[in-house]
Amino acid sequence: MGCVSTAAAVQGRRVLGIVPSAFTEKNLIGKTCGKELKVPTMHEQLLKMMEFGDAFNTLPGGFGTLKELFQLVSWA
Repeated sequence: MGCVSTAAAVQGRRVLGIVPSAFTEKNLIGKTCGKELKVPTMHEQLLKMMEFGDAFNTLPGGFGTLKELFQLVSWA
């Protein structure tokens, strides 16, 4: 995700990282380019993504990634 957001920022696009607070407390994310919005839960993260996002990109992951993708699609 970091490479994709950096590439978008380099091209002059707005980048908003919506990060659950548990990830920031344990320093599980790297440096965020653009703005960073901390939210309390993963569910809140998806809600904010729907609120602020124009498009979504899914990178390879596991069952949690698929769950999030299908949840976003079902809300669209």
